[in-house]
Amino acid sequence: MPDVVTTWRERGETIKVAGYAIWVLDVPAASEEADPLVVLHGFPSSSFDWRHVLDRLAERRRVVLFDQVGFGLSEKPNRRYSIELYADVAQGVIAHLGLERIALASHDLGDTVGGELLARILDDELDLEVTGRLITNGSIYMDLVQLTPGQELLLSLPDARWDTAALGADFDPATAYGQGLAITFSEDHQPDDEELVAQWDLAAHNDGYSLLPRTIRYIEDRRAREERYTGAIERHPSPLGILWGDQDPVARYPMAQRLAERAEGARLVTLEGIGHYPMIEAPDRFADAAVDLLDGSS
Repeated sequence: MPDVVTTWRERGETIKVAGYAIWVLDVPAASEEADPLVVLHGFPSSSFDWRHVLDRLAERRRVVLFDQVGFGLSEKPNRRYSIELYADVAQGVIAHLGLERIALASHDLGDTVGGELLARILDDELDLEVTGRLITNGSIYMDLVQLTPGQELLLSLPDARWDTAALGADFDPATAYGQGLAITFSEDHQPDDEELVAQWDLAAHNDGYSLLPRTIRYIEDRRAREERYTGAIERHPSPLGILWGDQDPVARYPMAQRLAERAEGARLVTLEGIGHYPMIEAPDRFADAAVDLLDGSS
């Protein structure tokens, strides 16, 4: 395990949530002036994506990050995965920590998981106050999505553990994973070798890479229930900040523009020249904008 991943792992702890071992990092605020921030990471990575901006986010508020079931340092069972399962885990982490009033930050898959949590709140199924939101690069409008070849491949496979050995000795899963990740970054902000090695180590932890054809099924859920998830993102009354890399080849920039038009009072900040992982590609710009958007909603 690379040193950077070992250091990251040692900062958190593993708790039992919804029947699974979930890795959680609970960072106290330098000066607690605002509601705690719960971060929901994306596919196919983990909360590790947010490490570069964590200290900046924690200047005024407690920050809670965790790896979803099936990802990163959390348990990776061989089962059917769904948006509802991911939301159950998020809800369980929030309850375990005794949080009743939070801000919510989300990326990619996390945007839709956040949408399900908001839908539960709007339906009076979840007693949780969300006082502000930050949403970044995620495919919340499926008619605007441009899936990568790797995503298309994974979705074409059966919803079962992937036997990558059957692809032959020439297939290197670490290289394939890195290439699939890198093409979602902007051309001018490609991940370096250290980033790709760490990301692969987390994806491969507890054989998680073999579960990608299962964990990606959230895209099918999005297609089937977009009105519930994205509708809640649009309708929830808490202030919404939209922070988007405009060179994202998957969750394309028109999504951010549409959301800004449909969500009353939403603020849109564009990170020009940045792709799908703005918190990695341009951490200083991302952190400054994120803090400004979140503080404006406090």
